[in-house]
Amino acid sequence: MSLAKPSSRPVSGAALRFGIAAARFNEAMVDGLLERTVAGLRAAGVKAGSIRIVRVPGSHEVPWAAQQLAASGRYDAVIGLGVLIAGDTNHHEMVGTSVSHALQQVALGTGVPAINGVIVANTAAQAAARTTGKIDRGAEFAAAALEMAALKREISR
Repeated sequence: MSLAKPSSRPVSGAALRFGIAAARFNEAMVDGLLERTVAGLRAAGVKAGSIRIVRVPGSHEVPWAAQQLAASGRYDAVIGLGVLIAGDTNHHEMVGTSVSHALQQVALGTGVPAINGVIVANTAAQAAARTTGKIDRGAEFAAAALEMAALKREISR
């Protein structure tokens, strides 16, 4: 994941609703990511009652929960959050690829934007920097969700 980020356009979230599916594996880091994502949504005016958070065991379960949230028709966008860190095998890469493809299928299959907020890192230090450290990926995921939710509404008119 690049340290460069796209410019974002300001979006009022006052009328928007979001579903968030967050993994419990690597819980402290996912909690930090979740906190920052919610803070980004709230800073744009999204009401607390317009954010639904569901927790799942791990990142591999995130797409199913995101699918259920999107299929409910209640949300303008869904966000999947998780943290995958390399171990002795390439399991983190396999799960990361699977989750990425599945979240894209959620978006394409339901017509509800699905933001891939699953961090795939080589080390715990890299993951911490992006979830609770100086690289605020949560705010970036919130900004992407806001922009895509607004675009969805604009296109649907």
